[in-house]
Amino acid sequence: MASKSNMTLRIEPELKEQAAALFKSLGLDLSTATGIFYRQALRYHGLPFEIRADEEPNEVTYAAMEAAENGEDMYGPFNSVAEMMEAL
Repeated sequence: MASKSNMTLRIEPELKEQAAALFKSLGLDLSTATGIFYRQALRYHGLPFEIRADEEPNEVTYAAMEAAENGEDMYGPFNSVAEMMEAL
């Protein structure tokens, strides 16, 4: 049997409880599920799932992105926090 080492993860207690319940329903414990995640990451040479935003940017965000691409100065740079807060 291969030797194993310990790992410490910092995670929110509620998230840990929810994940533990899900994995238990699949017949897994947290350690086994974590090992599966690492094996899949190695197999895919990256995260084994797609990372993306849930929503499309709104019209204001698209306008700001277009202005930035065109080199338009939106509001800054600012010389102080007070100056930035005034612009907001």
